[in-house]
Amino acid sequence: MGRGRAKAKQTKVARELKYSSPNTDFDALQRELGSGDDRFAARSDDDDQVDARWAEYSYDER
Repeated sequence: MGRGRAKAKQTKVARELKYSSPNTDFDALQRELGSGDDRFAARSDDDDQVDARWAEYSYDER
């Protein structure tokens, strides 16, 4: 007993999340995405070695 009230609250929150349309700050998003931070875009020699190892692997070998 007592589960009905909790389930009703969860349903209400889920419905609010589903049907709400939050205001998106597209200018802030553009600044964040276009910040010029390339630390994730650079590849290292380690990445090339991993790629070479996977290129040698054959899925037919078992």
